[in-house]
Amino acid sequence: MGTEATRRVALVFSLFDANANGVLEQDDFDLMAERVVREAHASDQAAKDAMRAAFRRYWTTLLTELDADGNGEISFEEFTACVLSPERFDATIAVFAEALAALGDPDGDGLIERPLFMALMRAIGFEPANIDALFDAFEPTDGDRIRVETWVAGIKDYYAPGKAGIPGDHLVVGTAV
Repeated sequence: MGTEATRRVALVFSLFDANANGVLEQDDFDLMAERVVREAHASDQAAKDAMRAAFRRYWTTLLTELDADGNGEISFEEFTACVLSPERFDATIAVFAEALAALGDPDGDGLIERPLFMALMRAIGFEPANIDALFDAFEPTDGDRIRVETWVAGIKDYYAPGKAGIPGDHLVVGTAV
């Protein structure tokens, strides 16, 4: 596993630890889901429900795969072991990526505009300058939009342990992880 992947996952862990207590719990994922859904003003209820379900699945996968002692908490070490193991986490990331990108495309045209992309990523907790850099790395069209498939692929790549030099690395540039 590369340094880049470790840094990406450390950042996501810190963002998902919504109450900053050093472990992930179900409440962290419920809170994050509500923050993200709240920014999806133009999305229909089905898309919002799919996002909530994706966050629940993310949590359930972590709990099922890692919480051997049954305490309902996931440490950073446990988190890294799961999310950087494609055989254990790829399907969950795919569902999450598709749900998040669908929120970014409420009109269903297959394109995500920068302002909504920024709002959704800020709701997760990423830094605005880093989000802008990521969006630019996705090579937006003349209308300052990116393709849904591009974002889905970018999210999947973010969790790939062998990937380096990917657009998602822009999210950790200039951040403390």
